[in-house]
Amino acid sequence: MVDLAARTDRLDAYLDERGVEAVWFAKPNGFAWLTGGDNVIDADADVGVAAAGYDGGLRVITDNIEAERLVDEELPEAVAVESFPWHTDSLAGAVAERSPAPAAADFDVPGFERVDGSRLRQPLTDDDVERYRELGREAAAAVETVCRNLEPEDPEYEVAAGIDISLASRDVDTPVVLVGGAERAQRYRHYAPSDASLGDYALVSVTAERAGLYASLTRTVAFDAPDWLEERHRAAARVEATALAATEAAAAGRLADAAGSDAADATPDTAGDVFAAIREAYEAVGFADEWRQHHQGGAAGFAGREWFATPGSDDPVRQPMGYAWNPTVQGAKSEDTHLVAPDFTETLTKTGQWPTHEVEPVDVEGVSAEPRELTAPVIR
Repeated sequence: MVDLAARTDRLDAYLDERGVEAVWFAKPNGFAWLTGGDNVIDADADVGVAAAGYDGGLRVITDNIEAERLVDEELPEAVAVESFPWHTDSLAGAVAERSPAPAAADFDVPGFERVDGSRLRQPLTDDDVERYRELGREAAAAVETVCRNLEPEDPEYEVAAGIDISLASRDVDTPVVLVGGAERAQRYRHYAPSDASLGDYALVSVTAERAGLYASLTRTVAFDAPDWLEERHRAAARVEATALAATEAAAAGRLADAAGSDAADATPDTAGDVFAAIREAYEAVGFADEWRQHHQGGAAGFAGREWFATPGSDDPVRQPMGYAWNPTVQGAKSEDTHLVAPDFTETLTKTGQWPTHEVEPVDVEGVSAEPRELTAPVIR
């Protein structure tokens, strides 16, 4: 169950700051963050079948098709549920009619301002962290179980189907499953599964979701490893280690200060500060332009990425928070989801049953050079 008190404290502050009387969430991750429940029926829909609101108390509005099920299976007792006949109104119309005004929402409601739910969801609460640990272990266990049994002749789409099934058996959804064999993993950064066989090696990248939380990881399995694979994976891993160390420094308020006044117009402790360290890392490992070929990841939690790090991005680096950095060097990728907290950092997508290697961050001012234990390729 979610810590409702922690949510409502943040929402009280938001109502005061914005001068509104209520705030509503119908996007699935916002609904899950506030209630711990699932409002998804159509996985392709941007907005769920119910809206969760706060106006000094917690309320959910939905149609009569969904109300009883949500009460019985999805929502804590503290949340009041109101329904409307499915044929008389839209969800947005029902919220507009029943909410005090002025109000804000994370979906289109006539006359309401828009709320940036991502800022409210950061940082994670203690109960978020515990549920995140469980998800990370489950996701890694499912992916690694499949990866240990791969063979060179396996088609990519069959591997993806196996991962879907393995995670579904753990009550985990898979919004992203990428499987790239030796040929396609070198050509594409997003290797959507095809009927091609894996061949000499495979990259398997997954984003898993349960109860609104998201965890991402990549595993590399080589049957006849190309000569360059170890070098490129090690380079990507050093970038990931640097990104993680830079995240710790930024969350503690040390990274931007270390850059000094020469960092033009830098806003302290932001995603942009971490991105600058990532660029330095790519150059230091001999692949200066590889960052241009794929995004580098960013904060994770109640979205696959709450934000992506880009040059100059001003999203604050918070703690405790999940971070999933995913640097790539053509044909290689290093990615796990890590929890960065004030007193420690831990890998969430870890089972202890997959090989790791010690990786040193590159020398970036303000960033710790302490080695990290990161996921290694499996060479069979």
